[in-house]
Amino acid sequence: QVQLVESGGGLVQTGGSLRLSCAASGSIFSINVMGWYRQAPGKQRELVATITGGGFTNYADSVKGRFTISRDNAKNTVYLQMNSLKPEDTADYYCNAGVRSSYSSYVISYWGKGTLVTVSS
Repeated sequence: QVQLVESGGGLVQTGGSLRLSCAASGSIFSINVMGWYRQAPGKQRELVATITGGGFTNYADSVKGRFTISRDNAKNTVYLQMNSLKPEDTADYYCNAGVRSSYSSYVISYWGKGTLVTVSS
């Protein structure tokens, strides 16, 4: 099967930076869209950013100009560079990927278990 593992979360001060990583592993034939979502206390999970296999990106309005999503296809890894962090960015961040496995013609959406980002005021 396919697994997604996030890393890079932690505690930072307002205005600081973090880089999140998400590595996909398993029987992977191809990966289409990859993205980052977040869920803050008392709120629904929301889209942060997505990136296609060809490098086209999309961002939530709340993070435009501050966050940058990128990917390394050779490593099956997606990154989220987070700059100018604010307390309202505090959330569990989840990696998502649309994956076609080596033994299936179907594209399945997979989720990581999340990594916590805490921004102190």
